Amino acid sequence: MTGENTTDGQIDASLGHVHLKVRDLDRAVGFYTDVLDLGVTERIARFAFLSFGDHHHDIALQEVPPDAPGPSTGVGLYHAAFEVPDEDALRTVHERLQARDIPVSPVDHGISRALYFDDPAGNGLEVYRDTRAERDRETWGGENRPFDPLGESP
Repeated sequence: MTGENTTDGQIDASLGHVHLKVRDLDRAVGFYTDVLDLGVTERIARFAFLSFGDHHHDIALQEVPPDAPGPSTGVGLYHAAFEVPDEDALRTVHERLQARDIPVSPVDHGISRALYFDDPAGNGLEVYRDTRAERDRETWGGENRPFDPLGESP
């Protein structure tokens, strides 16, 4: 939060970063740098900070003991999502996940095309491409259709 109010009384804010707990810091750092092209900006003790380049960190990773409970199916964060600029970038992420035998669910929401998968610690992730402008629509409408990320663009 910048703490500034806009003329309509809304606070001007943006998401600063996502902080994830992982069991194996080295494995998680390898995953995020290899699959999503994040760079390590700082590493200290049980923490690693990774960035796409504009901020000190977009993701903070914190190592917890190997016997720490995993993410649950109840209340809590469902996933963190990262937007990519085009179909080629989405395809590249899909290929990197396939090369690591990571299960991925490609879903076309009508306003976006998304890949859903888990990081090595079981944290839910989404990488998506916004398709609203090219499809001339603004609302979701509840669509959740599979698509082939290696196929043609919509």
